[in-house]
Amino acid sequence: ALTDAEVRRTIADHAEGASRARELDYDAVEVMASEGYLINQFCSPLTNRRDDEWGGDSERRMRFGLAVLEAVRDAVGGDFPIIMRISGADLMEGSSNQEEVLDLARALAAGSADALNVGIGWHESRIPTVQALVPPGTWVSYAAAVKEAVGDLPVMVSNRIHQVDHADRVLASGACDFVSMARPFLADPAIVAKVRRGQGSLVNPCIACNQACIDRSLVGERVSCMVNPRAGFELEWPATRPSATAGDVRMAVVGGGPAGLEAARELAALGHDVVLFEAADELGGQFRMARQVPGKRAFGESLFSFAARLAELGVEVRCGERLAESDAAGLAEYDGVVVATGVVPRRLELPGADLPHVRSYAQAFGSLDGLGNRVAIVGAGGIGVDLAHLLSQPPDAGEDVEGFLATYGLTDALPPAPRNGREITLLRRSGRIGESIGRTTRWAIVDAIKRAGVRSRTGVSYERIVPEGIWIREGEGEGQSLGGEPTLIEADTIVVAAGQEPNDPLSGALQRAGVPHRTIGGARLGAAADAVRAFDDGWRAAHELTALAAAA
Repeated sequence: ALTDAEVRRTIADHAEGASRARELDYDAVEVMASEGYLINQFCSPLTNRRDDEWGGDSERRMRFGLAVLEAVRDAVGGDFPIIMRISGADLMEGSSNQEEVLDLARALAAGSADALNVGIGWHESRIPTVQALVPPGTWVSYAAAVKEAVGDLPVMVSNRIHQVDHADRVLASGACDFVSMARPFLADPAIVAKVRRGQGSLVNPCIACNQACIDRSLVGERVSCMVNPRAGFELEWPATRPSATAGDVRMAVVGGGPAGLEAARELAALGHDVVLFEAADELGGQFRMARQVPGKRAFGESLFSFAARLAELGVEVRCGERLAESDAAGLAEYDGVVVATGVVPRRLELPGADLPHVRSYAQAFGSLDGLGNRVAIVGAGGIGVDLAHLLSQPPDAGEDVEGFLATYGLTDALPPAPRNGREITLLRRSGRIGESIGRTTRWAIVDAIKRAGVRSRTGVSYERIVPEGIWIREGEGEGQSLGGEPTLIEADTIVVAAGQEPNDPLSGALQRAGVPHRTIGGARLGAAADAVRAFDDGWRAAHELTALAAAA
């Protein structure tokens, strides 16, 4: 426990930091008194076990935060805005109750706070707060309760509001005075400016994946954004300007998944004449599957945005055109080619794999209604878990605020029933279920599918597929002999989600023909690909090919 002198030194440190911010021409400071950080810990009976002037009853537990506020005010003066960020609810058993939260809000309002920003939950909480599966707007009611408690003091709401029109609706409701966004500005720093210009369709939306932002921040890695790889690298990668060869260079992009979309967009932003070839009837690649998954509707919004931005930039999009090795010669008319043809599902080499009730994950996502009520999914990485999540949840999961709150016991309502009562079994040879999913999302998704009744078995070997299901043999753990008795997992459909392989019909022929090209995303990396790498690959390929064209 901190000594009294250390407590007072820490209060002074907050004041010194705020004073330095003012010296550096910041416009305001926000004091972090939420989400389980130090001030929040002092307020909580769960973590504050003191029995002195800094702890004991609720009034003394609040004293540290109030002292920080007044020290900061003394340091920055009366004309400098101070925002206090508090937790609308800690979402931790045994922590501050709702009345204590509102008492803190009232005390801060009676002090020298200029506004309150209402966050939610602790990092240790087992209720997800910022993940994509949390419906947009879930936490607005908690900010509204604070607003009601403090009257005229401005109150901000944060977490899971990623669109300006949604923010407008929240403000119009009177629930709060401001909406605080973070990740949406990583995805598109011009989000507000574009909407004000009537260009909302051109906004690059945050998809709440957390993979390049929050996930990295927790382990000290450089923060960026999946759908905006330039975020966090603005000094190394200045804003895109038309290249010296703009208008004289023709570029082809083959493949309209995330890597190809980003490559086409950046090539066009550089001023080149770009043609995008996509084998399917619609752009998107594996994002077209992801957008069906509960909480991932924003993946579809991302595709809508890309289509709008490509049209704005004059990219010629040719859907329904699958290019093969024999088409490489025709691509020689371009000054550069991006091969972004993605991946194909890995085939399961197993007796019975050719039976009619066996589907690849791509086939399963494309025809959910034909899977039956008992589904065994071979492979429990990100795609297998996404499919299990989709098959196990109600149709409106990911958008139903009341259903989400009921599921996690935050209202008295009954949680929504699982989709169609399906029996779903995830199977994996080794490793954890959903091991490839980002660190701040995996636990929440695995918890969600467990709540929905999805069964999982790891450390298994596959014996054979039969009309009744799939025979497996279970062992005692990863790396140990699988000596258990064979077990039949009964299933109407076996879905194979056991990895991916590169789909690259063009690179070799382009190399032989001497056509400048870059192979990116899944076509380059296969099973090692993810969407973060795909978008980054696309951005870099555009600049590399532009440099080659300028040097030619």
